[in-house]
Amino acid sequence: MATLSNKKVAILTEEGFEQVELTSPLEALKTAGATVHIISPKSGRIKAWDKTNWGIEVDVDKELDSVSPDDYDALVLPGGVLNPDKLRQNKAAVAFASAFLDEGKPVAAICHGPQLLIETGMLKGRKLTSYPSLQTDLKNAGAKWVDEQVVVDHGLVTSRRPDDLSAFNKKMIEEIAEGVHHHA
Repeated sequence: MATLSNKKVAILTEEGFEQVELTSPLEALKTAGATVHIISPKSGRIKAWDKTNWGIEVDVDKELDSVSPDDYDALVLPGGVLNPDKLRQNKAAVAFASAFLDEGKPVAAICHGPQLLIETGMLKGRKLTSYPSLQTDLKNAGAKWVDEQVVVDHGLVTSRRPDDLSAFNKKMIEEIAEGVHHHA
């Protein structure tokens, strides 16, 4: 497996992220040797959503206001219904995600995670997947939506649901190891 010992990865999230969609990629990234920071508009601890109820709390490593996209090599966006809906209304979160897409840095988003990317206005012509309920929104944003376990488009890695996590994590690590992806 690729080593990420020289890579810094931001996991951007709000309260209400789907628990396994944060814990699984986090574990995979750490196992690959990456430095990972959980970043949120809030400080302290934030609560997960675990399928049907509130889940664990995780520590926020850095507040969104105190970091720059320049500090990180890649961005991971866990899903959950509440989390991306809050983030997409946060101008700083949208700007943070936009910078990664703009610079061709790897972005990995699962389930409802791509909702935030819609707000960047930068999905036109990009091939991706998501939780099925987002497909119309993503198509309206100009994306080519497909129903596949994991989709990679110039460093943008997307998956549909928690069942896709092993494929998602593998591709996410490959893309982060490759670094910046320039596309036409």
